[in-house]
Amino acid sequence: MDIIFLLIPIAIIFVACAIWAFFYSVNSGQFEDLETPAHSILFEDDEHLIPEDAKKQDKDNQGQTPE
Repeated sequence: MDIIFLLIPIAIIFVACAIWAFFYSVNSGQFEDLETPAHSILFEDDEHLIPEDAKKQDKDNQGQTPE
């Protein structure tokens, strides 16, 4: 029964820290823009990953319509 006198204050401190962390993140703008980070992966610059010969073929094929 003595452990309850230790666990209840620890639980209250833990809940108070969680509530403080939530309000701190809301006030600092953590939840302002939820969609842009998800879309940013689609617009990353991947030019260095494309081989040079593929870039050349792409430039050669521009303006040609598929048959």
